Amino acid sequence: MNLAISPALDAFDLDEAAAPELIDALHCLRVAVTVFDSREKLVFANQHFNYLLRSLPPRGALLGQSYEQLIRLEIAGGEIAAADTKNADAFVARRCAQFRNGDYRPLDIHLADGRTIEIKARRTRAGGWIALWSDVTEARISQTRLEEAVALTADAFAFFDRHDRVAVCNDAYAAFFRFKSKAELIGRSFDELMERARKSPTIEHREPPDQWVARRVEAHRSPAGVMTVELKDGQAFVMRDRAVADGRVVIYTDISERRRAERALEEQTKTLAETRDAAAAQASYLADLSRRFDEASASADTTKTTLMRTMSHELKTPLNAIIGFSDLMLSMADRFTPEQVREYTSLIHAGGHNLLRLINQILDLTKLSAGRYELHRTRFDAGAVVWSAYSAFEAKALAKGLTIEATTTDQFALDADETVFGAMVSHLVDNAVNFTPSGGRIELSLVREDNRICVRVADNGAGVAEDDIARILLPFEQGGRGMTDHTSGAGLGLTLVKAFAEAHGGALTIQSGAGKGFTATIALPAA
Repeated sequence: MNLAISPALDAFDLDEAAAPELIDALHCLRVAVTVFDSREKLVFANQHFNYLLRSLPPRGALLGQSYEQLIRLEIAGGEIAAADTKNADAFVARRCAQFRNGDYRPLDIHLADGRTIEIKARRTRAGGWIALWSDVTEARISQTRLEEAVALTADAFAFFDRHDRVAVCNDAYAAFFRFKSKAELIGRSFDELMERARKSPTIEHREPPDQWVARRVEAHRSPAGVMTVELKDGQAFVMRDRAVADGRVVIYTDISERRRAERALEEQTKTLAETRDAAAAQASYLADLSRRFDEASASADTTKTTLMRTMSHELKTPLNAIIGFSDLMLSMADRFTPEQVREYTSLIHAGGHNLLRLINQILDLTKLSAGRYELHRTRFDAGAVVWSAYSAFEAKALAKGLTIEATTTDQFALDADETVFGAMVSHLVDNAVNFTPSGGRIELSLVREDNRICVRVADNGAGVAEDDIARILLPFEQGGRGMTDHTSGAGLGLTLVKAFAEAHGGALTIQSGAGKGFTATIALPAA
């Protein structure tokens, strides 16, 4: 071993006294360290070298071997992946070139057991070489997965490293800057891309190019920047530029269709105004029906049922008008662009389907009031329905900045109409999401109390005054909590939930107060 130390000392240019400490330190590394003299002969290898390349003889027996001889021992020992050993001479030449040509870039070699080893080489003062061998298998796998994921995304994606150079990108990002492939973009600096964008014949700057670039640079320097980028062919993108731990991520999302829809809306102001007038007329009509319903609610059950049946028939008239108008616009598509026609007819159809939903609610109330609603009772797990409602509204709650929590301690069997029960729970959760302000919390729980299964939906919103609780359970009544937030619905939801609960032999109870949140509980007999 002493014979191997002296050349190593020459390579590191250290004195004799410092050598033992240095050698001990090198043996402690989790990286293989090899030292070659000016003739490419191995003069030192630390203990990790044999751990990394397990088929090679002990490192002491390798001293004096040339780098090329070591490579051929790797091949003979089955260390190297079969794909690289089909042409062994070419493989050896590529490895040796890292020393002989002074190529300081890291070199990856693939082993037969699936590992990837990275070799970094540097010259010593004595004219020899130091080579560091690192197992980078996990890093390469992670990088490959990232590159595959980036390639699959429809957005233009790029990651800039800490030196503000492109480290990873996809072909869509390269195409945005008019490169033929992502390979041409790797390693280019952000400043170089901005100079290219300033001179780009395809980007619609809509201001002096220098000012456009300045805004883009400002977005790049901020923790999270956003701006809209338009092209001269009409395409539009939302650019998001965000700082991450070791660089920045830049994503361009195509919003061209949305931009065209916005311009179409601007061009058809007159048509939309007519649509709004029609909607206002319908709102007035519904308000009149609501008033008539309230008057009928105070009369005998038979009178109320008759009025509700009448309204059910009358509500179909505006519904048919809306759907008919939609069909008319669709038939006149030659006067508008297809995008415009689809945009406006979809809005009108949405209004029509809202009215249809109202009709269905009124019909259900009519049947319930007359005792003619047929419940299809089955035995089912109430917890599954509760979790289904949670899943259906989780995304909507998150989008509004709400926290929604669902808890159930056991399986609870109900003998009820599963579809009706699901609609009841969904309405209460939807009600809570609509009326709870951003940052609020909604709790959805299922418990057993004596011989009843109780579904409780509680929020910490504005609530309603105690005097209003009885009123909001009446048909067409809205109000109390967050009235300024109420933008849709006819005030039949809670009425239906209460009626369906009673039809099952249960009840709907509400606990609330101004500023105290809103808690609605459905209690049904357990199976």
